[in-house]
Formats: sequence, C-alpha cells, structure tokens
Amino acid sequence: MMNISICIISFFFLLIFSLMNFIFSLNFLLLDYSMIIEWELLSLNSNSLVMSILFDWMSMMFMSFVLFISSMVIFYSNEYMSGDKNINRFIMLVLMFVFSMMLLIISPNLISILLGWDGLGLVSYCLVIYYQNVKSYNAGMITALMNRIGDVTLLIAITWMLNFGSWNYIYYIDIMKNDLYMEYIGILVMIAAMTKSAQIPFSSWLPAAMAAPTPVSALVHSSTLVTAGVYLLIRFSPSLTDYMKMYLLMIGVITMFMAGLGANFEFDLKKIIALSTLSQLGLMMSILAMGNFKLAFFHLLTHAMFKALLFMCAGCIIHNLKDTQDIRFMGNLMIHMPLTCISMNISNLALCGMPFLAGFYSKDLILEFVSMDNLNMLMYFLFFFSTGLTVCYSFRLCYYSITGDFNFYSLHSLNDQSWIMLKSMMIMLLFVIFSGSILMWLIFPIPLMICLPMWMKIMALVVSVVGALMGYEISKFSITWFSKSMMFYNYSYFMGFMWFLPNISTFFVNYFPLMLSYKLFKNFDQGWNEYFGGQGIYNNLKKSSSLFQFFQDNNMKIFLVLMIFWLMILFMLFMI
Repeated sequence: MMNISICIISFFFLLIFSLMNFIFSLNFLLLDYSMIIEWELLSLNSNSLVMSILFDWMSMMFMSFVLFISSMVIFYSNEYMSGDKNINRFIMLVLMFVFSMMLLIISPNLISILLGWDGLGLVSYCLVIYYQNVKSYNAGMITALMNRIGDVTLLIAITWMLNFGSWNYIYYIDIMKNDLYMEYIGILVMIAAMTKSAQIPFSSWLPAAMAAPTPVSALVHSSTLVTAGVYLLIRFSPSLTDYMKMYLLMIGVITMFMAGLGANFEFDLKKIIALSTLSQLGLMMSILAMGNFKLAFFHLLTHAMFKALLFMCAGCIIHNLKDTQDIRFMGNLMIHMPLTCISMNISNLALCGMPFLAGFYSKDLILEFVSMDNLNMLMYFLFFFSTGLTVCYSFRLCYYSITGDFNFYSLHSLNDQSWIMLKSMMIMLLFVIFSGSILMWLIFPIPLMICLPMWMKIMALVVSVVGALMGYEISKFSITWFSKSMMFYNYSYFMGFMWFLPNISTFFVNYFPLMLSYKLFKNFDQGWNEYFGGQGIYNNLKKSSSLFQFFQDNNMKIFLVLMIFWLMILFMLFMI
C-alpha cells in the first residue's frame, strides 16, 4: 500500500505544481513580466548571504513541462518498477533529480546554479548505477566524470565573477559581450553547457547512461539532465560573442550529424533513442548559436514531450519482451501491442517533423530559419542531411519493431494490459499532438516572415521523404552471400561507434596514463630507486657488515694485522 501511495502522492503534487506554473507562465508572458525574489539567509556585519530566485515566463514554462513529464514518469514507474523492493528509494531519487532541475531553472545566481547542476550530476550517477552490475557502474562513472569537467568550468566562472562584485550573472549579462574579462565567463559557461548537453567531444556518456531504468531515461533525456546545458546557454545567450557562436554552431552541427549517422548503425532500442536525443541537442545548440534563443527554447519544449513518450513506449516494449532491448528480436508488435505501437509511431513521426505534430512546428521553422540565414554550403548541407538521417533511423526503428517479421525467440503472451503505463502514455500522446501548435501561438507573438523560393521551402519535406525511403530500404537488407556490406566493416564500425568517441574518452584517457605510470613505477620506484636507494644501501651495508663480522669472528691474525695497519696510518697522519 505504501508503494502505491508514494507514487500517487508524488504524481498528484507534481501535476498540480505543473498546472500552477503553466498558468503563471501564461500570465507573465501576456504581461511581459518578470520577477526576482531575494531571500536573505544570513547577514553578518556588511556581508549578506542572499538566495535569489528568478521567475519569468521562460523559467515557469520550462518548470511546468519538467514537472508534468516527471509526474507522468512517476505514475508510469508505479507499474514499471513494481517488481523492485526499493521502489520508495527510486521515487525519492527521481524527486531529488526534479528538485535539482528546479533549482537550476529558477537561479539567476551562479552559486545556486552550481548547486542544482551538481545535484543533477550526483543523482544521475545514483540513478545510472541503480541496476547494480559492471556495465552500469562503468556507465555511471563515465557520466559522473564527464560532467565533472562542466562543474569545474562553472567553479572557475564563479571565481572569475569575484572580479565584478556579485554572482548574480543576470545583472551583468549585457556587458559580458563587450568586456574582455567578462568574455571568459561566457566561454566557461559554454564549455559547461557542452559537457551537460553531450556535445562533441563529450558525447560518449549519453548513450552509456542508458544503463539507468527506462523511466529515468524518459526523464533524463527529455527535459532534465541533457537539456540543462541548453537552458543555461539560452540564459547566457546575450553574452555570447560572434566567435563563440560560430564555434558553437560548428560543434552543434557536427554533433547532430554524428549522432544521426550512429543511430542508423545501432541495434539497441534505448541507444537509438538516446542518439536521436543527441541529434536534437545538436540542433538546439546550433540554432541557439545562430542567435534565435526563442526558437531553441521552443524546440526544447516540444522535443521534451515526444522524447519522453518515445522512451515510455520503449520501456513498455522492453517490459513485455522480457527485458530484451535488441531491435532485431522485435518485429510485428503492432498486432500484439497496438496502443503502445500507435503512441510510438506518433512520437516517432513528431520527431521526424510530420506536419501538424509537435516536432513539425519547431523543426520546420528551424530549417526555414537556416535557409534564410547566410550560412556556408557545408553547414546548410549538414543541417538538411542530418534531418534526413533522423527520418532514416526513425523509419528503420519502425520497420524493425512495429512492422516486419516477428523475431522473438520465445512464444509468450505479448499484450497491452499494463494499464497504468498506458494511461500515462495516452496523456502524453495528447500533448505530443497538440503542444507544438499551442506553444507556437504562445511564444511567438508576431508571425515570422520567412520568404523563400519554392525549392528551398519544400527542401525539409523532400529530405524527410528521401530519408524515410532510405531507412525502409536499409532495414530490409538481409545478410546473404550477395551482401557486400562486410567489405566496408571498418567504415560501419567507425560510424556506428560514434566516431570512436567512447574509446577516446575511456580507453585513451585510462590506458596511456596508466601504462606510463606503470613504466615509471617499474623503472624508477622498483628499478633505479631501489638499486641506488633503500634496497641497494641495505644490500651494501649487509655485505660489508657480514665481511667485518667474518674478520672479527674467525681470523684473529687478520684482525690484528689490520689493527696494526690502522695504527700505522694514524701515526703517519699525526706526524704529518
């Protein structure tokens, strides 16, 4: 009874707070109103310790989305984690995670941002290693250590802000771009955001973090951990210089391209969805770098909805297929699990940018904005090619899991009877369908004037259709004598392994320093240092003392002769 109550109580509280935040955000948006509340914790002489909280339409809307998705995930966990004896601990960890995210969202102060930031890092480590096995421990360690880089850069930014009298960055945001010393803060925050949002070269932790339970993945990869970096950069966007924006654009586009390629070679259901998250984060970062932070925020919100639903559907499928995540063992699930597959299909189509679903409004607008901008040809090509790859892996995923042949290795009853999971998925489905258009009416008060020639206007649609056809054709390949794909094994391994990023960030970082330290240890500590140091002195003393012992014990004559020689030498010295 206690298990149900803690889930249900958390669900209701989060849902009520979500609705309240949404109503407030609409009010603040209509009035163009923002509010900073300062709470004095401690005052000592002229020093005061103040906790600042920023409420504006952006923070409150993002909070409402995070709380809504969290409430649905906790409701979903009630059934998904029902076999777990420590479900209370799991729910508490999720609530701590959500609280850390809230702290990050409403902070105009770098110190409280660091508290939320580190809270996210710590709790994500606890959640990634929740299933206690070697793979989870490794994944948790790479997640924690990769995010430490961002924590360190934030700490340096905090110390650098001592030059300016306050840690409330919100007051300095406009002068940061013009002040040479202030630019460093922008660079440090950008690096921190890149580690949290898993941009190249910090990408390898994001697919590894899939070792966490699926409800956690739904929360982490939609609206909390990975979007924290994007949100922070949205807040800091006025302080980014043109050089930083150009660099960020390049990083974002390459990340998007790399993740799209990798997802087409992956067979783990959760990792495909994780790589699609990485691709969308690259898209958000790049559009943010082009100067349109509202559009990046809009895509962040719509993406949170369909990505959470996609993970929920994946969890339902994994749950039904006895914890199998390999898409090659799935197939024709439409017959057995129609409601789950409908939800999965719709969220997949929203991800692809199917007209009038949530993803279409933000994604199509982003691509048209890119077409309007004066980007070079390479960036333009990578933007559209990555969009095609998104549709490609989505259709490949659909073919392998929803349609095709049923390939599961045991015949057992697959069904859609997990009602609690389905209820939360159905509520999410409504928002996946409607949230795009609602948010577009709310966030953009003036319709954006985008004037493009016909071929550029339909480019997004063309690459999507071509990508879909490619994905369908690729997934139909069978391994036969005629198959030439093994001739290109090295290329497919390179592209499917995220351009060797996991190797570079684990093996490269671990192996060479460890081997160097091992050689130093063997050659110095156990080599020359021993020879000339402790062991060498000990052996020499031992040999000489045993020689003197030999003289003293056995050969009185030799000892006496040596004494006479010794006395003679002393006399000679005295005479001189």
